[in-house]
Amino acid sequence: MADKGAGKGNVTKQGESTPDRNREVDDFLRKVRDLPAQGKGAAGGQRGRLIFSLDATASRQPTWDQAMDQQAEMFSQAGSLGGLDVQLAFYRGFGECKASRWHSEPASLLKAMTAVQCIAGRTQIARLLRHARSENAKKKVSALVFIGDCVEEDVDELGHLAGELKLVGVPCFLFQEGHDPTATQAFSQIAKLSGGAHCRFDAGSARQLKDLLGAVAVYASGGMKALSDRSRQQGGAARQLHERLRLADHSRES
Repeated sequence: MADKGAGKGNVTKQGESTPDRNREVDDFLRKVRDLPAQGKGAAGGQRGRLIFSLDATASRQPTWDQAMDQQAEMFSQAGSLGGLDVQLAFYRGFGECKASRWHSEPASLLKAMTAVQCIAGRTQIARLLRHARSENAKKKVSALVFIGDCVEEDVDELGHLAGELKLVGVPCFLFQEGHDPTATQAFSQIAKLSGGAHCRFDAGSARQLKDLLGAVAVYASGGMKALSDRSRQQGGAARQLHERLRLADHSRES
């Protein structure tokens, strides 16, 4: 089992830009390009649905406020499409794993997040993956986002659940805080087997993480057309994501 404090001594200093981080972000976007296109989203009269899940154990307390800021970015990026509902899911303490109702605006989700306090406990990522499978069975879920720093579970089980999510079209986007090697291995496998992507972050890459979350939200809520429109307007992560998805679509058609 991994120690939740392991690997944190190597966190990049705030504001520092490194070739390794740039390569990881590019790799994240490269993997996202292979995702199948979402449905028509708002343009087709259907709202995208995204599960925003977090590790709320004690080690995550310092960056919980940052996560609240990031969820607002998802709504702001997708808001003009009129097509994104977000559900908060988290685990903490002794076997506690909860999910909120579906939220259609950032204020109500922010209120739900501010009511949560981090409590020491073990990871419960498998329960989050099963929850995503269950929610998708009720109504289509566009994607699962997970933010965490550690894995203390059977990786084979997590991989099996991730594979089941790929079969029903629910890619997992995993954002890893810090550099724990066990988490890196597990998160990358979950991402690969679910058809999603994995990327590490730290205090110095918070802005980049917000941009990536925003691009994922636009894709989940409006599909390729929405991402194309946003990439022309804003560039940045949306443009990179759109270009990679476009190239992947062209490759599949060839």
